[in-house]
Amino acid sequence: MTAAVMTKTQDLAAEMRAIGLKARDAAAVLARLPAAAKTAALKAAASELRKGTGEILAANECDMAEAAEKGVVGAMLDRLKLDEKRIEGIAKGLDDVAALPDPVGEIMASWTRPNGLLIERVRVPLGVIGIIYEARPNVTGDAGGLCIRSGNAAILRGGSESFHSSTAIVAALKRGIVAAGLPEASVQLVPTRDRAAVGHMLTMSDLIDIIVPRGGKSLIERVQRESRIPVIAHLEGLCHTYVDGAADLEKARAITLNAKMRRVGVCGATETLLVDRAVAKTHLPPILADLRAASCELRGDAETRALDPQVLPATEEDWATEYLDAILSVKVVDGVAGAIRHVNHYGSHHTDAIVTEDQAAAERFLDEVDSAIVLHNSSTQFADGAEFGMGAEIGISTGRLPPRGPVGAEQLTSYKYRVRGTGQVRP
Repeated sequence: MTAAVMTKTQDLAAEMRAIGLKARDAAAVLARLPAAAKTAALKAAASELRKGTGEILAANECDMAEAAEKGVVGAMLDRLKLDEKRIEGIAKGLDDVAALPDPVGEIMASWTRPNGLLIERVRVPLGVIGIIYEARPNVTGDAGGLCIRSGNAAILRGGSESFHSSTAIVAALKRGIVAAGLPEASVQLVPTRDRAAVGHMLTMSDLIDIIVPRGGKSLIERVQRESRIPVIAHLEGLCHTYVDGAADLEKARAITLNAKMRRVGVCGATETLLVDRAVAKTHLPPILADLRAASCELRGDAETRALDPQVLPATEEDWATEYLDAILSVKVVDGVAGAIRHVNHYGSHHTDAIVTEDQAAAERFLDEVDSAIVLHNSSTQFADGAEFGMGAEIGISTGRLPPRGPVGAEQLTSYKYRVRGTGQVRP
């Protein structure tokens, strides 16, 4: 390592620690704030986002131009793009989070022991949350807002593709929270695209309490491998829609088309369609025709291709692929048992749906599919914290330990026990 490289590395490490120290100080203030102060800050941040729409759009144009030069196309470019509607969506998300009850200080449970001790379990903030994410600039607003609502300080390390957009969004957030009297360091963006900054974040266990990665499989794997800090993992969204033998055809057509094609680049997009062999001949052709008309590439097993020769042959790799594109793998299975086996074997424990009018089949699917979100007769694209009434989300946690599913403000809290006595001593 040359002296220049060593100096640069040392400078970055010092810069990251300075960010962490500011965040720790801000977290101490946020933890004590009343709900009204955080609500006012979120509303002010939403207002500043709307006022700064032009500035944010200009920054996004820079990101889009750079991405195009690098050859980024399709769904990834769509995830990066902002327009007035999407910026309004970010601002509305902040307003929605502001309207949520403040989780901090909630008494989750209380009981009195025979010796007279009153014990309460009370929600408290986690502290400092490091969020590492890729192309989506909207995560910047969602993450910042949810951390404020839950009394946490946020250190955001956005993707290099969205660097200009995220910088402009954070500037607007800061104007709002500072105007409302909150510390400026309540929300900080790592001010470099250097990937080494991620490595420094993952070792700052004395300053950061939780790491939340949101992005592709390689990012998640790196964070889980290198982090010295507990991780709330948002793994890939390898989602399934299963059309059961008792499915209503029109529901199945509408749900499947929406689950795949509404937005192909979101983590809740269906990537594999499973169809009960009992209705494959009647249900599969019109569903495939709908998808093809929407310009979706179809890859299927032998039975699917026998019903529709235009379908491309699927490989073993297809069943384990999150396309994030207008591509769908299709397989005919032996009823609900076959669907459950396939989902539990190939899925990423994110979001899976069954379409059926058979309540027993629905309940079996809901009970036995081992995913964070399981739906009956609805699109997998409802896998979204806002759709769950959380205002926004940082991601969908796919692990078995809590939090699981959409991670909103409440999920960004821990708890402590408060014990009140009258002079008791232990014998």
